[in-house]
Amino acid sequence: MKVLVKTFAAAALIAVSTFAMAAEGPGAKATKANVNLSTADFALDHYVAVTIEGESAGVEQLFADDFNQKIQATTAQSHNREAVIKSLKKQKGEKLNCTVSTDIIEESADYMVAKVTLKFENFTKTDLVTLERVGNDWKVSKSINSYK
Repeated sequence: MKVLVKTFAAAALIAVSTFAMAAEGPGAKATKANVNLSTADFALDHYVAVTIEGESAGVEQLFADDFNQKIQATTAQSHNREAVIKSLKKQKGEKLNCTVSTDIIEESADYMVAKVTLKFENFTKTDLVTLERVGNDWKVSKSINSYK
């Protein structure tokens, strides 16, 4: 049930963002979008929208300054904040063909660890995401990816 609620919340967030961008019109000047990251759940939903749905609004706002991504594959890889943001911006509007589930592993007042599972046709990607409260907002501070 929790996963279903989060899925609907992510869909609503995407719809609102899409309508807001469409209302600006084709000639609107590009500005940094402010995304509501006031709760860990909002930040996690936006992270899923950015990585799975190709959402580009608020990408810079989502990641902590010291963000780090590790990918566990045949050769381990590590990416910093700038590299991940650049990659996600290139994927703007591209939706991944997979089913998504999220599970909260641990949660406190200032910290959350979540497991985001993406099931593709031939493989599964598991993303362990760490979120931290930074001031009044929540930010993604770490992501560890593995593939099966």
